[in-house]
Formats: sequence, structure tokens, C-alpha cells
Amino acid sequence: MSSLFTRRAGRSTVETARRETLIAAAVSAIEEAGTLEVTMAEIAARAAVSPALIHHYFGTKDDLLIAAMRHLLRNFRANVTRRLAAARTPRERVSAIVAGCFDDSQFTRETIAAWLVFYAYARRSGEAARLLRIYFRRLETNLVSALTPLAGMPAAARIAAAAGAMIDGVWLRQALTPLTRPDPKAAAAMIERYIEAEIGS
Repeated sequence: MSSLFTRRAGRSTVETARRETLIAAAVSAIEEAGTLEVTMAEIAARAAVSPALIHHYFGTKDDLLIAAMRHLLRNFRANVTRRLAAARTPRERVSAIVAGCFDDSQFTRETIAAWLVFYAYARRSGEAARLLRIYFRRLETNLVSALTPLAGMPAAARIAAAAGAMIDGVWLRQALTPLTRPDPKAAAAMIERYIEAEIGS
């Protein structure tokens, strides 16, 4: 029985690694093309596998794109959660959320370019639009929770909505200026200055 469990666990680990490799290849191909008009064959070639293997794991290209969005959102959530766990005060929680939005592992040329394409994809994909709504809601809810002890309601809601829009705006501007190297610390500092001014006003 234990050997059967070990085989199953090993197979699951291999499958997870393969899925992550294919998702990374998809994100890389989308970043290079600047569009969703990449084929499964191009993604497969980048991952050094057959297109049939991608279809085996994900089905259609849309399924792969949604899986890539979920992967990026999970990474984003993990970064924010890790930083929040170390925060001790409401102000530190605000900074943890902002810093998590510009984590070094996320605020990269490749990921930024992929998100620009995924935003456009959400205009024709109901599932992609749903995932973005969840992201917007979680970001705003986290910010409101951290800001309420500092600014009270309804100011916390107003500041959170504006900060969320600014965060998305920084990502969008970076996506549209690909020759500029992403600077996570400068990006976070910009949002922090706005929040600090609002809290102190």
C-alpha cells in the first residue's frame, strides 16, 4: 500500500512540474508575441514537448490561458500573504499589500507583458473576467481592512479604491514602456506616498 501511495505521489509531483513548465512556456510565448495569437505548437516548442502533451494536460488553448492566469494570481496572493504574516501594525499591513503587488518575482517584463494581454483577453472570456474581478475585490478588501484603523470609514474605502487603481495604472504604464526596466521599489514608493498623504490629511 505504501509503495502505491509513493508512486501516486511521485506521479502527481511530476504532473505538477509539467503543468508549471507548460504554463511558464505559455506566459513566455505571450510576452514575446505581445498577443494571444500564439499557437499550441509554438508553446509546445518553447517547452520542448509535443502539442499533444499540452492538450492532454489542459485541453484547449483557452484552458491553458486560464490556467496561466490562475498561476499568476496564486503567486501574487502568496507574495501578499507572506508579507502580511510578518506585519505587526495596520500601517505595516498596508505596506505589505503594496509591496506584494510589486514583488520582484512578479513585477518583471515577462509577467507585466503577459498581464496586459490577459486584461484584453478578459473582454472576451467570461472566466478571465471573473478571475480579474476576484483579484480586484481581494486587493481592495485587504487594503480597506488595513486602512480602516488608520483612516476610518468611509475614507478607507475611498483610499483603497484609488490605491488599487494606481497600482493597476503603474502596471499598465510599465507594460506600455517595455524598454524601461521595472523598478519594484520605486513603484511601491509611489503608491506609499499617495497613501501616506491621504492618511495624514
